[in-house]
Amino acid sequence: MSKALRQIEERLSGLAPGTLRHETLQAAKQFKSSWIELGRALWTVSNQKAFREWGFLTFEAYCAKEVGIRAATAKKLLHSYYFLEKEEPTLLKELEGEAPSKLPSPEAVNVLRLIRKRKEISPERYQRFRSYALEEGKEAPVLRRELKSLMEETHPDPAALRASRRQAALRRMIGTLKSLQAESAASDFLPKSLTTQIGSLIKKLEEAL
Repeated sequence: MSKALRQIEERLSGLAPGTLRHETLQAAKQFKSSWIELGRALWTVSNQKAFREWGFLTFEAYCAKEVGIRAATAKKLLHSYYFLEKEEPTLLKELEGEAPSKLPSPEAVNVLRLIRKRKEISPERYQRFRSYALEEGKEAPVLRRELKSLMEETHPDPAALRASRRQAALRRMIGTLKSLQAESAASDFLPKSLTTQIGSLIKKLEEAL
């Protein structure tokens, strides 16, 4: 048993079963099995400011010293659990008691929460991300890659867009000059010196392209 778990066991032995403090520590002990249970307990502790009754000035201090998790982890659990409670109450009930392998990761749920807040994501596209995270069990890195790909598709990088427009303009100019060069060579209506200059300009434009 790790040091953190031993500390939790020691604290549990001195608390009355059924109390919020006992249930939260019990959920922390089972964190690897069900992050949802710990998220629910932490949400209650944070919402009720119960940590103050237990001698902690801040929720972050309570999480670090008693539960044994970093503030960033606690925040992620809170956000992920509340998101499911608010947006997916039916699914949340279905997930209660499920094996760890069937639970979406808190990281994936947190990414889905952030995607839900983006106004540029259409409801149809959001449902695709929801399916990835909650039904297919895809992890957070996969969701981030999909989001990045979508953003690049709908909101191209300005520098890349300028480069693309520049290349398109150069191709049009080269095409026009080549047509003029070919017509001049066929009809001999331009001086040879000018035709040569057109050829030199085409070469420079192709190098720039």
